[in-house]
Amino acid sequence: MYDFLENDDAAHEWDQAEYMATEAFELYEKGQMQQALEKLSNAIELAPEHSEWYFNAALALDGLEEYEKAIDYYERAFESSPDDVEIMNCLGVNYTRTTRYDLALETFERIEAIDPSFEPSYCNRIIAYTEMEQHDKAEQMFYLAQQINPDCPLCFYNIGNSLFTQGKYERAIWCWDRCADLDPKHPQIHFRLAQSCWISGQGQRAKAEFLAELRHNPTDLEVILEFGLFLLGNGDLEAAKEKFNRILEFDEMFALAKFYLGEVYLAQGNLSAAELWYQRAMDTDQQLAGPRFRLAQIFKAKNELIIAADLLCDEFNLGIEDNDVLSTMGWMLMQIGSQQDAVRCFLKILEQEDSNDDVFFGLAVSLAMGGEYEGALQCLKQAMRLSPDKPELLLCAGWICYRLEKWTHGLGYAKKCHIAYPNQEPWRSQCRKLKRAILFEKTLDKIKAGRLIRWISEKYT
Repeated sequence: MYDFLENDDAAHEWDQAEYMATEAFELYEKGQMQQALEKLSNAIELAPEHSEWYFNAALALDGLEEYEKAIDYYERAFESSPDDVEIMNCLGVNYTRTTRYDLALETFERIEAIDPSFEPSYCNRIIAYTEMEQHDKAEQMFYLAQQINPDCPLCFYNIGNSLFTQGKYERAIWCWDRCADLDPKHPQIHFRLAQSCWISGQGQRAKAEFLAELRHNPTDLEVILEFGLFLLGNGDLEAAKEKFNRILEFDEMFALAKFYLGEVYLAQGNLSAAELWYQRAMDTDQQLAGPRFRLAQIFKAKNELIIAADLLCDEFNLGIEDNDVLSTMGWMLMQIGSQQDAVRCFLKILEQEDSNDDVFFGLAVSLAMGGEYEGALQCLKQAMRLSPDKPELLLCAGWICYRLEKWTHGLGYAKKCHIAYPNQEPWRSQCRKLKRAILFEKTLDKIKAGRLIRWISEKYT
């Protein structure tokens, strides 16, 4: 007899859910993603069978950049609508965002099987193939998309990214220019043009594109940072300083901005201010690479070698991957007297790049300074296999042979250096010095040997 009451309750809950879903849509349109998501979650709790709301919740999660959670909602929406290409497309995009490329490609191919004229299934595959470094396939998808919609700005944007990654900057600029013509408000299009123009040497246009991007997005900290780096690289130090300070006005905990303020002051020769900003950057982000390296350079210049060595070791322990930085650290540690730490730096480079003669040279010098002459000589031989006629390698090998009392080999290296650089200083003088040292030791050995023979003869005859 109370069935009508239960029906009324169910209808009331459904009305509530519909009302909350409508509110969520309005909040979504206003960009209030978190509030929209909360409303949709409540609506779904009241009416979990409504597949469209899962899709809308996933869109809100996309807006919050919570892509893993969005995938869960897209998959639940997909269960109810297995042939909905819009849901599948969004799902494929998020698979790409979360580096599940096989699933992304499988999803886009399924869309193509259902509706070959659905252009986004080709357009979005450009991104997946670009991130997989399969640029030929990315270009193939671009041309397939062009057959359906030759004026898709996103296609031109995506293939521009592929071309930029390959170092084909002029072609990337052309594609991004086309994207900007079709959609002047396309997200970050002027930023991408600025980056490509900058790296291809079109400084004036790069600056104009940075300014154009900031007119559209004046609070985009990534763009401001890159613009600051552009200005810093071009020697416009005061303008660069203004950009990094502007970032800190928006976010006082932005460690990279503090680091680059240190770089500005270092370039200006103001070491005390540079030291202050490097310290602030390091205090803000203990895992940030760079500040310790720069502080080590400053302390080394002040002859505070123990502090400099400690800072370089701390920098190394951050897991530095930049081989140029590691090489510089290695030579600095050698000069400070920390040979073992220098060896660690050069060995780490060789784990990634085993065909660099300068690194083998640095490792050889480090080992030699620690008295490990045999290991040093082997490293020099490897370096000379890569660069047979480098005078510093030949001379260093000669001196190590001198230390090992391998006189003939040492003279051979000195002679080879002299033949390669007979009239060039300082190599000629260094060759003569090495030869004299070896010949002196050889003569001394003969004298010692002669005296020994005479002593034995006198004693036993």
